[in-house]
Amino acid sequence: MATLLQKSKVTKLAGLSVVLLLAACSGDQNYKRQVSGDTSYLDAPQLQALNVPQGMILPLQSGQYDIPQVKQDGATGLALDIRPPVQTVSLLAGSRTETAGDASRLLLENSAENRTLWAQINRVLADRSVPVSQRDEAGGVIVTDWIVWQRADEDLPLQSRQRIKIEPAGSQVAVVVTSEGLKQGENPVTDKTEITRYNNLTLNELVDGLDRMRNAARQETNASQYAAPDVQSGSDKTGLPQIIVRAPFDVVWSRLPVVLESVGMKVGDRTRSTGNIEVTYKGLSSAEWSSLGMDDPSVAEGDYTLQVGDLDNRSSLQFISAKGKPLTQKENDEMVKALEAAFSKSSVK
Repeated sequence: MATLLQKSKVTKLAGLSVVLLLAACSGDQNYKRQVSGDTSYLDAPQLQALNVPQGMILPLQSGQYDIPQVKQDGATGLALDIRPPVQTVSLLAGSRTETAGDASRLLLENSAENRTLWAQINRVLADRSVPVSQRDEAGGVIVTDWIVWQRADEDLPLQSRQRIKIEPAGSQVAVVVTSEGLKQGENPVTDKTEITRYNNLTLNELVDGLDRMRNAARQETNASQYAAPDVQSGSDKTGLPQIIVRAPFDVVWSRLPVVLESVGMKVGDRTRSTGNIEVTYKGLSSAEWSSLGMDDPSVAEGDYTLQVGDLDNRSSLQFISAKGKPLTQKENDEMVKALEAAFSKSSVK
């Protein structure tokens, strides 16, 4: 019993130590902004003039290599913020971003899609629960209320008010973000680096929201347009058989896992950059093949690499066996029929 009590006390003490350690780590976040190591170099004495004994003659000297006296105006040591600046991102097609002066800008093509930026940006702000204090649609201006930025590198979250303006920029359209105020707690923050940081963060939130919104709309359009794409037999440049799917690469790539599983292929590693999908083919029962409207195919069971090619508004599929051989023409034609039925039956993801 004494041993059990002792173990219990040790366990409680260990648990309490962990809690105290976590509490200590979650309190002071200065270490994420400060240099690590010894800062005793800051206490180094200033350079002094050489004290020459009386009667000693010094050689000729030049001031070329003199170390100039530098006046320290900025922060040093542990007071120096070493965090890198926040970079703006250009996720949208045909866009670029820039940070100049007190403003962060997103420049977009003057296209039909970008002529509805007012509605799109308001939707992004609403989706991300950003409070808005002022809207002027005629002037293209939105002023937010205080946005609370929860960041792991700040002890106390900073709050900012942002001015977002949509304006023409030559042959382009610009989204300009400037600061209407920045504070930490009740203390105003006027440091230009910090103001730029939160301007860029706001712009990045807008860009990310617009990109997600447009991708979702594009996927919805593709889902409707390519619900049951045409699948045909074809050949590559060397004359080897391949499968042609009349749908863009993005659509085909996203739907292939479900489609392949439905024809008896277990999907393994997928590498989008190379268009490769590792699959293991085990086939289906005769009844399952019959439900797809075909007889049992002659394709041998085993491991294959499926190479998916981007042909603009079409995609190519080519199965390569573990021995490096593509399907025969007969096997390729059988897979054309199987995949066409599977694409037609699969639910759009």
